[in-house]
Amino acid sequence: MVICLPDIKTKDAAKTLVGKKAVWTTPGKDKKTITGRISAAHGNKGCVRVIFEKGMPGQSLGTDVKVE
Repeated sequence: MVICLPDIKTKDAAKTLVGKKAVWTTPGKDKKTITGRISAAHGNKGCVRVIFEKGMPGQSLGTDVKVE
């Protein structure tokens, strides 16, 4: 999954995030979390590639992800 972060504008800044953890929280009452890790920069505008656990639902597209 490709994630664009609002504070990151360059490829070099995105490379500093490689190896960090990304967490997506499900909406609703249960609030389950699905974690992944940032694997590489994607493009020249500061987007990153994240490898999540298996089973990312379609409703996760276009929602917020927390980077730790």
